[in-house]
Amino acid sequence: MKITMYGAAGGEVTGSAYHVQTQQASVLVDCGMFQGGKKAESLNRPPKPVRQRLDAVLLTHAHLDHSGRLPLLAKEGYKVRAFATPATIDLTALILRDSARIQTSDAERRNRKRARAGETPVQPLYGVEDAEAAILGLRPVPYQKPVQVAPGLKAIWTEAGHMLGSASIQLLAEEDGRTKRVVFSGDLGPRGALILRDAEPFHEADMVFLETTYGDKDHRPFPDTVKEFASIVRDSVKTRAKMLVPTFAVGRAQLLTTLLSGMFRKKMVPPFPVFLDSPMAIEATKIYAKHREIFDDDMTRYLSQRPMREDMRLMKATPTAADSKSINDQAGPCFVMAGAGMCTAGRILHHLKENLWKPEAHVLIVGYQAPNSLGRRLVEGAEQVSIHGQKVAVKAQVHVMGGFSGHAGQTDLLRWFDVVAPSKPRLVLTHGEDRQREAFAALVQKKYHIKPDMPGMRETVEL
Repeated sequence: MKITMYGAAGGEVTGSAYHVQTQQASVLVDCGMFQGGKKAESLNRPPKPVRQRLDAVLLTHAHLDHSGRLPLLAKEGYKVRAFATPATIDLTALILRDSARIQTSDAERRNRKRARAGETPVQPLYGVEDAEAAILGLRPVPYQKPVQVAPGLKAIWTEAGHMLGSASIQLLAEEDGRTKRVVFSGDLGPRGALILRDAEPFHEADMVFLETTYGDKDHRPFPDTVKEFASIVRDSVKTRAKMLVPTFAVGRAQLLTTLLSGMFRKKMVPPFPVFLDSPMAIEATKIYAKHREIFDDDMTRYLSQRPMREDMRLMKATPTAADSKSINDQAGPCFVMAGAGMCTAGRILHHLKENLWKPEAHVLIVGYQAPNSLGRRLVEGAEQVSIHGQKVAVKAQVHVMGGFSGHAGQTDLLRWFDVVAPSKPRLVLTHGEDRQREAFAALVQKKYHIKPDMPGMRETVEL
């Protein structure tokens, strides 16, 4: 068995894609898009060796950095067959359609400028028809049951606790007269997070691919972050301030809505306007409501006590651009959730341009910010940023709230690996910047006497 990294390796966090080749099969585990600036985006192309043969794609979850290159396979003529949990299928369809729309509109905008300059037009990375072709190939799988995905290759999906429908995957390959077990963690979520069930590790593996997005540290405890969040909201209500939240449409928007619902329900603050300024987040919230069967017990009980819509009666979805612009006229206090989560595009840029220079405004950073993204520059304390070609002073209060991360911190990563460690697997660390991988590798070597591999991009490991 050979497994080649075509993303999320060599210190790169995004673009997750593992090409698994056995004597009988060729599959990809994830086929994600690179994000975080022009250099990363230049890597967005199908892995060349896959063009020879591809039996299937196995998705751990729907986020763009794990599913976003599926339309590129369709564009090159593949009849994509991609296996995923039912919730992941619904969310992947939403995310890929949104991505195709962005690719197309970005190309149209650039081409208007190029036409005026007499330059050759550019093509979008992929279009709506490519996304739809990829979506047609999505195939549902259950949790915890082996599925035949290719000749001589079965796969089992188990809860990863990262986002709705997320999973870790164990491959069972019949090769050389024995069964080889390879586990891909996917992105793991923190224990005790709202809405989702905790990650369920596998107990046996010959090789484990483990994400290390936060392999060097733990997040602030979730309850402490909730207290900080509540304090910021209360202060903003007192000062009648706007709260701007670069929000990942899937996961973070639903988490924040739940927290605000709890504050209103407990009468911690009087209800105030909340804007879900993201067509994608609006649709994602509908998908969450459709898949309540995979909510954790606490969330199920919370919803049974009282419908959340009663708490959120002042919440307004703003699907159109005109709706979004009207938020500029809204006086505080108000809470604005807008994409994109890393401030790389989308409506949040307009809100930041309008408010980032105002000392009374609050910006809540509630998720991972990729290197070179605007969100990362805000986290690092930039005093001035450029938005749509204009310089904007950073006078607003920027709050970095790592405890809301959808990723497991170091302790939770170790706890997950503890379960499979007795089987003495070979450990491969991916999906983390070099500092995070190296710190986690040192910890693993000390605790388990296992020296992890830390492969580079396009590097192959064999089992």
